Amino acid sequence: MELSDSKRVTLEDVAQLARVSAQTVSRVVNDHPYVSDNTRQRVLEAIRTLDYRPNRAARSLVTQRSYMVGIITFGFLHYGPAQMVTHIERTAKARGYGVAFSTIDQMSRDAIRDAIDVLGDRSIDGLVLITPTMGVSHAELVQVCDRVPFVQIDIELGTQAPSVVIDQWHGSQLVTQHLIDLGHRDICEISGPLNWYGAHARHQSWLATLQAAGTEPGMSVEGDWTAQSGYNGIHNLLTHGARFSALVAANDQMALGAMRALRVHHLHIPEDVSVVGFDDIPEAAYFEPPLTTVRQDFTALGEQSIEYLVDLLNDPDTPDHQRVLYPKFIERSSTRQIE
Repeated sequence: MELSDSKRVTLEDVAQLARVSAQTVSRVVNDHPYVSDNTRQRVLEAIRTLDYRPNRAARSLVTQRSYMVGIITFGFLHYGPAQMVTHIERTAKARGYGVAFSTIDQMSRDAIRDAIDVLGDRSIDGLVLITPTMGVSHAELVQVCDRVPFVQIDIELGTQAPSVVIDQWHGSQLVTQHLIDLGHRDICEISGPLNWYGAHARHQSWLATLQAAGTEPGMSVEGDWTAQSGYNGIHNLLTHGARFSALVAANDQMALGAMRALRVHHLHIPEDVSVVGFDDIPEAAYFEPPLTTVRQDFTALGEQSIEYLVDLLNDPDTPDHQRVLYPKFIERSSTRQIE
């Protein structure tokens, strides 16, 4: 189906491509529950293909909604939060919502309140809060958001708040157990910043997995998610006399820096030291050697966060709960069996 650049895509165009009625398209755009999954997927695919943008102004006159979602994020320069924002925005637009952003450089009640004040000028319907570090309680967020529905992302596992998380504990367990199964017993760690919920969970899981296997944890040093901190972490470990045949890096960027530092010290990967990371960034498969790691499904995270927020907008009595996604182990050639 071809449309000239000057023609605005209409709801009827979407209906024609999806082979459904205009009323069905309207139901999908407005998140009406009585649409089959197959039909909904066809309509959403047609929306993406045609780059259909619902007339939010007209819809808001009828529904008293702005069809705008606010995203507040901390740590946007890091891979994880940046991916979360990208996929949240993509899902929101596919569901007919506009998106307004605000980034904060510290995790505090005042910083979040200021961000909400800025977003308030856009008449947002709800909020997605990417709050990966400690410092602001759920009760404080309820007060700051002042009746605006919100969903949190990347918070502590087990929190009974409207939230969507990826199980960081499970991911760290997967890579640590992989090293144990390969016969490694001297395993050190470069953790992420331990005031981040994810970094803390990965560190505690590393400790618990080794202890459950009857293995004494090796030395751990704290990084800041950057390749530079991974590089410095190796120098720190070796300077303090740490002996290890395997290294758990809390993300792929730190693993990259660590691998470089190991080579500077004339240590080969994986012959001398096996290395694992976390995230499965696009470049991880092209490290030398390709990195064994854990893949986080940021697409599903974005989809689930918007779906949950839409549920809250459509039904304020939706129970508070936490949706949990699970990472996937990716084995490559940066690890090897101990002979």
